[in-house]
This record gives sequence, structure tokens and C-alpha cells, in this order.
Amino acid sequence: MKYHQLGSSELSVSEICLGTMTWGIQNTQKDADEQIGMALDAGINVLDTAEMYPVPPNAPTYADTERCIGDWLSRNQHKRQDLIVMTKIAGGGIEWIREAKNITGDAIMPAIEASLTRLQTDVIDVYQLHWPNRTSPHFGKQWIGMTDPTQLNKKQNVEEMRSIVLALGEAIKSGKIRHWGLSDDTPWGIHTFLKLCGETGVPRPVSIQNEFNLLHAKDWPYLIEMCHLEDIAYLPWSPLATGLLSGKYQGGARPEGSRWTFVQRQGLFRDTPLAREATDEYINIAKNAGITPSQLALAWCQQVPGVTSTIIGATSTAQLKENIEAFSITLSAETLQSVDETMRRYPIAF
Repeated sequence: MKYHQLGSSELSVSEICLGTMTWGIQNTQKDADEQIGMALDAGINVLDTAEMYPVPPNAPTYADTERCIGDWLSRNQHKRQDLIVMTKIAGGGIEWIREAKNITGDAIMPAIEASLTRLQTDVIDVYQLHWPNRTSPHFGKQWIGMTDPTQLNKKQNVEEMRSIVLALGEAIKSGKIRHWGLSDDTPWGIHTFLKLCGETGVPRPVSIQNEFNLLHAKDWPYLIEMCHLEDIAYLPWSPLATGLLSGKYQGGARPEGSRWTFVQRQGLFRDTPLAREATDEYINIAKNAGITPSQLALAWCQQVPGVTSTIIGATSTAQLKENIEAFSITLSAETLQSVDETMRRYPIAF
């Protein structure tokens, strides 16, 4: 296992981060225990979660993923020091979380306290903003006309961001969190937060999580360049495009228990003709390389310059084993060339 510094922090993180959003719906506590055990044995030292999880989000299971992790931590307190635990405060739009209100400075500390209680720990290593208050070009909104920066109230947004930064600074001072990070944000968001940190003296964000994979490479090269040069760790989420790049959904297949069989997650904006065509190409490239489609996607993602740690998830230990093994694979020049040629035809397939 390789390790990298997490942005400007003192933390050394494994090149694999274990995502947990299936724990509580698709996975039981027993499953979570087994996955954590396998991850630790492989040298993975980062767990990523969120108050919104499990997915698909719904009121009855709200924050159950954090509770799963807390259950494990309560029985394995001696291993807490070996883990970097990352969680997130949900943004606006979810009625059962703070009445669908946006993130505010006042909401930060109560949300942190609630996560600490569920996680059964005294400190959160990296506390992240799950998505911006403004509508940003993520979750399929990157196409022209889907967001309109000319309608953004810049002053209002900056003041909201300032209150959040100040609250995060207080949380760091109190010892409730060690560092903070972003998720689903843009170069402007990063720039503004860095500027506000400079003005207020609050420590800078150490990381950002954005969707990034063979079918959705919109962050390359501009946002990733900014992250590297500003010492912010770039952490791709959904490197398998919610499972699409594994090939299991090709031809309209919906394996029993898979994510796309759940309400809210039946392909969403990702199930497009272009995405299916591109996936067929990647399946053939993987076959020629003697690896699985999932391993191709994961090995490619981690070798992208500027990627710090790739967030993977699984619903079975067999799937997790396959995914972990991908990070021991070095893709040949021929395979990378084939991938490059395919990406030029399908740079953003959904």
C-alpha cells in the first residue's frame, strides 16, 4: 500500500479510501465489520462517511452509516488511532436534515456534535462540506444552461461561506475536528474558501472530494491542477461511476441487490447511450489487459497525476478484494494508449 500526505495536513493517507455509503441499507453491521477488517489488513487507513448516508438517503435510515462505524469503533477502540475518519455535513435540500436548510455557521457545531456521538469518537479527523449552498455544476449539472453564474448573488454566498469558515475554525480550536475539506465544489469555491481562510486565520481546507472516473473527467486538468498547486488533496469519488464501469449494468441488466435497483438510484443521469458505448470499449480494453473492468477503472484513476486517494466502496468482501487488488496493477503503455483514445471520444459520457 502506498501513502500520501493529505494536502497541507500532517496526515498520511493510503492511496485507497474506504467508502461506506452502502452500510445501513445494502450492507449490515456484520458486513461493515468484515469490510473494515479487510481494509485494515490491506493497509487502508481512511474511512469516508457522511451524516446523509446510507444511500439512497431516506429519513428512516438517516445517519445509520455513521452509527455502523461508531458500533465498530466502540468494540475496537485500540484501533481508532490507526484510522483517519472523514465525515460530512449535508447541504440543503433534504427535508429531514435541518429542514432542508443550507449549511450555515450556526449549523456546523451541532452537526459535528451529532456525528461525534454517532461515531462514538472524540474527534473527527477531516470534516467536509458535502456540497455547496449555491447550485454547482455537479451531479449531471455540468452542461451549458444547467447553471447560471450570472444569477448568483456573490456577496451573499461569500458571507455564507465566511460564517462557515469561522465556525470550522472554532471547531478546530475546540478539538472537535482536526481538519476540514470540501466536496462537490469548483475552482471558484476553492479559491473563495482559501481567500477567506487567509482573511480570518482559519486553517485552509486540506482536501476535496469530487466525482471523477473514466466516464466523467470534467475536473481534469483545471480543478486538479489547482488542488495540486494549492496543496489540497484530490479524492475521487465514484471511480466506477456508481458501478456502471464494472459492466454489470450493460444491456439493461439490473443484478439483484445492486445500487441501480434502488429507488433514486436507477441510473440517474449516468445511464446514457454514450456511457454505455464507452463502457463497452473499456470492457474490451480490460479484457485485452487481462484484468476486470473495475480494476481497469480504478488503476487508471489512481495513476492520474494529482490524485491523492481514491474512494472505493463495495457490497461484498469479494468485490472489495477485487477493487483493492486494482491498486497493485500497473497499466501498460499500450493499455493507457487505448484508454486515452477512448476518452478522447467520450470525455464526459454523462
